[in-house]
Order: sequence, then structure tokens, then C-alpha cells
Amino acid sequence: MSRLIKNAPLRGIIPPLVTPLLDNDTLDVEGLERLIERLIAGGVHGLFILGTTGEAQSISYELRRQMIRETARINRGRLPLLVCISDTSITESINLASLAAENGADAVVSAPPYYYTPSQVELAEFYLDLVEQLPLPLFLYNMPSHTKVNFAPDTIRRIAENPKVIGFKDSSANTVYFQSVMTAMKDIPGFSMLVGPEEITGEIVLMGGHGGINGGANMFPELYVNLYNVAERGDLQEVRRLQQTIMQISMTIYTVGKYGSSYLKGVKCVLGILGVCNDHLAAPFYKFEEPEKERIRQALQALQF
Repeated sequence: MSRLIKNAPLRGIIPPLVTPLLDNDTLDVEGLERLIERLIAGGVHGLFILGTTGEAQSISYELRRQMIRETARINRGRLPLLVCISDTSITESINLASLAAENGADAVVSAPPYYYTPSQVELAEFYLDLVEQLPLPLFLYNMPSHTKVNFAPDTIRRIAENPKVIGFKDSSANTVYFQSVMTAMKDIPGFSMLVGPEEITGEIVLMGGHGGINGGANMFPELYVNLYNVAERGDLQEVRRLQQTIMQISMTIYTVGKYGSSYLKGVKCVLGILGVCNDHLAAPFYKFEEPEKERIRQALQALQF
């Protein structure tokens, strides 16, 4: 039995790891080791690879496979390992899931196929078909800005009738929607409700959510773990205090640059400045030049926590 099913629901801060790169098709293995050890020392509750922050759709299948194998090797079963298998091909999703299982991963995560936009009926049928072919439990991943479709709460409920479907990650940043999904799933024991945007993680945990898959935890794992802990125990004063720092990160480090890649460039730039891993981004994106790096350095110096 998967330890995630045995100990469900999964709770806490599960960072969506960046994929450290030396170039477009070379993994920065030493950097990955430093990153994972930093996260474990910071008290995070799990590891999530090959998601949006991991640039999965921009890297080769071979590099994705290497990321699975190396992460599992470095982790050594110390934390639950979630592997994202999102793809336009159900066969490739199953192939990645099989490799994840062979390397000791605990669950897989899947966002909807992102080229043709499915209806809710087609979405449910796709996942009911997929989950039967998976060797591991499944988390559904709502990422409407990238996939052009939202999981309707009733669709999630229908898919989760299969006990192998054990959780939901929402990156819509819509707290009303998240609450509607929590209401739809409230009588499903052990179903994990996780949120992507760190700016609302404290609020979501206070409202009964189980935690966050927060990109900022790559940089500052202790901060996000502390946020989860104080929200879990209902310490509103500490939530408010830490939330100020979370928002400072969001409004400085994530806003250097003009485009949707600014968040990812900011995270990788910080990790490079801190000496954790290389700051190379997979094409079509590129790392910051020196003027942008200097703005990131100034933002780092201004942080106090």
C-alpha cells in the first residue's frame, strides 16, 4: 500500500522543485542534490517534481526520466515523492508513471491534456481511463491558465469515486472555487486538498485546506513551513506577520521582468545567487542578465524573516 494512501490526507508544504539545468538538456545533478538536502533540512513535507515550476513541458522525455531517477536516488525515501505526468499523450503519461513507480515514487500528479480543450464529460472519461492504467495513486492538478479548462467540482467528485484518486492541487488562485471543491469532497475521507499559489496558502489552511505546493519553498523552505504550521494551529497574528513576507516575495522577486516567465526566472535566479543550483532556464526562456540579477539581489537584501 502507498504510504500516501495509508497516511492520507497528505498535508503540509510540498515544494514543486525547479529542474536545475546546466543547458537545455543537461541536468545539474549536484545542484539538485543541494536543493533537495536544503528542502529536507527546511522541514518540508514532500517533494513534487516535473510540474510547472519544474519546466516539464520544456524539457525532453529523457531529461524528465533522469529527473525522476535522480530525485528518487537523492531522496532515499525520506519524504513522499510526487511526480507530475501531465502530457498531451495518455501513453506518455503512463510511461512516466511506470518509471516513477519503479523508482519508489509515492504518487503521480496530472493536469488535463492541454492542446485540445475537453468538455467536463470528456475530462472525466479521460481520467477514469487513465487512473485504471496507473501503478500509483493520483492527484488531480487544476491549472486553467495553462490547460484552458477548470475541473468542475462534480467532475472531481466523479473521478475520485476511484479510491486511487487521493488528492487535488489547485493553481487557479480562485479561493471561492477552491471552497466549492472542498465542499464537494468533504465526505471523501483522506482526500487531500492542496493549493498552488503561495499568496493564498495561509488563508486556505485556515479554511480547512491541507497545505501548499508552493514554488517559493524552493528558495525559503523554512518560511513556508512556518506559515503552514501557524495556520494549522490557527495563530492569526503569526499568519498575518508571515503573510507580509510572502507578499513581499511575490511583489518583488516574482515581478522582475514583464512576462509570464518572471516568476520562474526569479526563483531560479535566487537559487543561483544562493549557490544552490544553476539558474539556466529551458528554451524558450532565458535566465536574467546582470541588471535583472541586481534587482533580485536587492529584493533578497530587503527580506527580513
